[in-house]
Amino acid sequence: MTDNPSNEELDSSKPVSLAGERVQKVLAKAGLASRREIERWVSQGRVQINGELAQLGSRIATGDNVVVNGKPVKLEDIYTQDYRVVVYSKPEGVICSNSDPEGRPTVFDHLPKLTNQRWISVGRLDINTSGLLILTTDGELANRLMHPSYEIDREYAVRINGEVDDAMLQRLKEGVFLDDGVAKFTDVREFGGEGRNKWFHAVVMEGRNREVRRLWESQGVQVSRLKRVRYGCIFLPSRLKVGAWEELNYKDINQLRDLVKLSPVRAQRKTTQEKKDLARSRTKASNKSVRSANKSARKFPKR
Repeated sequence: MTDNPSNEELDSSKPVSLAGERVQKVLAKAGLASRREIERWVSQGRVQINGELAQLGSRIATGDNVVVNGKPVKLEDIYTQDYRVVVYSKPEGVICSNSDPEGRPTVFDHLPKLTNQRWISVGRLDINTSGLLILTTDGELANRLMHPSYEIDREYAVRINGEVDDAMLQRLKEGVFLDDGVAKFTDVREFGGEGRNKWFHAVVMEGRNREVRRLWESQGVQVSRLKRVRYGCIFLPSRLKVGAWEELNYKDINQLRDLVKLSPVRAQRKTTQEKKDLARSRTKASNKSVRSANKSARKFPKR
């Protein structure tokens, strides 16, 4: 990140010329999907540049004609879109996929509606895990926050059923073998509780599937509650009710961008009506999300 960025560097409303950037990077900036997903689209032949199938090494320049899934992409809009990031307090019983054949509610059901953009989840939480989920319209930001090379830590509050001693905690910090290789907590500390049911806070640096649960289970204890409370520099706000979301301000957005070496952006002002619509949408989403999660929990038992 530049130490003293100019106004042009901070202003996300100023169009920037596309100077032959890779197709997956450009389309991620457009908020179409994460870079990894776009790479899959390219491999599947779903992206065209000037009438020809794109390759992973293809580059896009200003004036190119780009089509994704049969629909043209307006390149001139890529650098004029508002960078939006929301934090969502995910309830148990809600999944992180865009759709579900079993009819379970998803986190995307209750987020604010977008025009010419889409919400991209920064990592996932399984159906029985609650807590902090970050979603953004910026595919490049999402990709970097999830990529292991940037070493973004995730902190979880975990309630354990079983006997935990200092030797076990040491093993978990040194690393244990799981089905997909060695995994460990970079930090784990007790946070209260009684008897065989105690709370711990555990930190991991990767986003492997059910990693926190599998680490504890490798030691012969059970996870009875799991809640993510932090992702990088973003904490789950204590004021945020379960099933509710709120938008990050641009100070917080730029702190996230700084973590993954992206330049800062400047806020675009919202009209008074946009602010009112946003407040109504947030309240409605919160109430509806909790009702859906409760209904799902009754319909679909824990696995």
